[in-house]
Amino acid sequence: MNIMDFNVKKLAADAGTFLSRAVQFTEEKLGQAEKTELDAHLENLLSKAECTKIWTEKIMKQTEVLLQPNPNARIEEFVYEKLDRKAPSRINNPELLGQYMIDAGTEFGPGTAYGNALIKCGETQKRIGTADRELIQTSALNFLTPLRNFIEGDYKTIAKERKLLQNKRLDLDAAKTRLKKAKAAETRASQLNSARLEGDNNMVNFSYMLNFLHVKWLKIWADEVTKSEQELRITQSEFDRQAEITRLLLEGISSTHAHHLRCLNDFVEAQMTYYAQCYQYMLDLQKQLGSFPSSYCNNNQTSVAPVPSASSNVIGSSALSSTSGLVIASPTNLIDLKECSGSRKARVLYDYDAANSSELSLLADEVITVFSVIGMDSDWLMGERGNQKGRVPITYLELLN
Repeated sequence: MNIMDFNVKKLAADAGTFLSRAVQFTEEKLGQAEKTELDAHLENLLSKAECTKIWTEKIMKQTEVLLQPNPNARIEEFVYEKLDRKAPSRINNPELLGQYMIDAGTEFGPGTAYGNALIKCGETQKRIGTADRELIQTSALNFLTPLRNFIEGDYKTIAKERKLLQNKRLDLDAAKTRLKKAKAAETRASQLNSARLEGDNNMVNFSYMLNFLHVKWLKIWADEVTKSEQELRITQSEFDRQAEITRLLLEGISSTHAHHLRCLNDFVEAQMTYYAQCYQYMLDLQKQLGSFPSSYCNNNQTSVAPVPSASSNVIGSSALSSTSGLVIASPTNLIDLKECSGSRKARVLYDYDAANSSELSLLADEVITVFSVIGMDSDWLMGERGNQKGRVPITYLELLN
């Protein structure tokens, strides 16, 4: 029974406090009550914290979109995170594309130019997919997690204390309003006419009654003023204490910015590593694809030496320019090779698939023996590798000293 009475009293007190705050808030909005303003430093800290929260949320959400463009996948990861379970591993888009390319190249035949090129592209795409997965994991750990911890941890604490400060301010202003009204009522009561009336007994008795009520009225409002002053001192103390707690929390925003700056550097470094890996992968792939001619001749057509693409030629030249002991197959060297009556060693620049039985298939970086044959087309040489012989395109070779 006592516990129930206590709960009822506490509920009634909380309801009274809530009603008092609601009245004070409404009167402030209507301009009918004064409002205690926070000091400028605290207002600036509150504004800085709110600005930090807004932009942190935007950066975090857009980073998630950048790392995982699929909204369904993001929702699934969010659900698993809330359930405190590990999301199932799924193949990403570059890895899926790479697998399709490898399967297609295998179907077309690894010995064909197109099939071989598809396989090489597929392997590169899968390496890019692995790099993409590493970028997502590193960014989530070093960048997204600290941002999310701020939003779901530190800022929630700040928002809670800020709301408590707002309630303490409303209590303070309500106490100020009650004290002001009590003093005004006390002043009016003291100004009432309490003069003694003369006349018959009825008038005298009525005069005594008025005097008695006047004294009681003054005492009531004096007690009310004293109570309001005491309440004001309590609410002022609680407000000052809560303002100090809120200020100390808000001053930690500067440390949060410094921490987020370090996380941003980690994110930039992860992106730099990712893009450097992708660039290197594609550079290697482009060099490999440079060995595949853009057009192929049928067996019944006149054989024309295939020419590597311009971009492949540039990459091949730049990649080999610093290699010692090699002579790049410039036009002058090619002429010398054609005019040479003996055999020479030559290094193969790019892969080449023989178009017919009279040609010799080549693999990049292998060394073969080449020599000229009277009556052969000027764009071709005879290549020899062990017991295998066949025509090879001269533009795919470089002489060795």
